[in-house]
Amino acid sequence: MDWKILATVFAAVFVAEMADKTQLVTMLFATDKAVSKWLVFAGSASALVLTSAIGVVAGTLLSQVINVKTMSIVAGAGFILIGLWTLYHGIYHAP
Repeated sequence: MDWKILATVFAAVFVAEMADKTQLVTMLFATDKAVSKWLVFAGSASALVLTSAIGVVAGTLLSQVINVKTMSIVAGAGFILIGLWTLYHGIYHAP
């Protein structure tokens, strides 16, 4: 097992998921006193596992038809565009 890859993926996903919409929604469900915290955890964890599995399958399939460097450039450009869009709407469309 390549522990360095495991640690890198864990750290990247952990940082990306911290304080994002997924975590906020999970916290919202957990605030309901009538709801089992274990069920909230199980639902949230299984959803993250499933979305991660979809990401692995999609990445595997895409890497067979698209160069990995091209995928990295497109992903990076996508993140930059999302950031610019978020800044634009935060500055010009804020209440």
